[in-house]
Amino acid sequence: MKEDAPGAVLKRERVRDFILELVESQRPGDAIPSERALCAQLGVSRPTLRAAVDELVAAGLLVREHGRGMFVAPEKITQELVSGQQTMTAPQASGAWSSRLLEFTTFVAGARVGRKLRISPAAEIVYVARLRLVDGAPMAIEHLHIRADLVPALSAEELEAGDLYEHLREQHGVYVQEAVQAIEPTVVTRAEAELLDVPELSPALLFERLTSDTTGQPVEYVHSIYRGDRYRIVSRLTLDPSATAQPARLGHHPGIPPGDFAHRDTIASSTRGDIQSAP
Repeated sequence: MKEDAPGAVLKRERVRDFILELVESQRPGDAIPSERALCAQLGVSRPTLRAAVDELVAAGLLVREHGRGMFVAPEKITQELVSGQQTMTAPQASGAWSSRLLEFTTFVAGARVGRKLRISPAAEIVYVARLRLVDGAPMAIEHLHIRADLVPALSAEELEAGDLYEHLREQHGVYVQEAVQAIEPTVVTRAEAELLDVPELSPALLFERLTSDTTGQPVEYVHSIYRGDRYRIVSRLTLDPSATAQPARLGHHPGIPPGDFAHRDTIASSTRGDIQSAP
């Protein structure tokens, strides 16, 4: 690669693509050449190479270890979102999940949580904070708020092993049916960074979920912080069967299935069905 390739952004993008190919051809934990060696191989300056490497480190694809070099990062944990017609059947995220209980107590809901759960602010809730681990590595911090009247005998053992929704159904007679979940980007605080073993202000995903039972009554409100460098969401988009039966309209935009978006969901997104509590 020539140093005089047109445009600094294009140059950095080409360097990034080269390193990505290198990463994809190796296994997690494998070392990649040093910055000096890559600069010589690609014919670029150290700042240009470092800018591309910094992007891949921030994206969780490379890991820098002081005094040792750069390595291919561990594989990301993938959670697939499914169609809203498949409620409560979200595929389990990859890896072996476990939990470590950080806090388990009962107190009054307060105005905000009470409003979400549609109970009095003075009503009691069970509050649970737990660290979720995948293959032994910290992945997320969950804060659960569950109506105390529904789970008077909820135990710490249930919160550390198995699927919470199975415990609710089998041990407490609570049948959850659907949930609404929102996901947005955020960064970790100092306390969260210590638990997740990442630098302070590292990128993360904030999940907020409100789960309801078969009568439509809210059961649980959860907000969770997932590591942005190790966790990713994959959506499965399904074409509405009714759209496939429609004759093609002349002049529709290439790449967009024919159909009236104002009156019919032509593409079904899959965010509503992902309400699984990882085991």
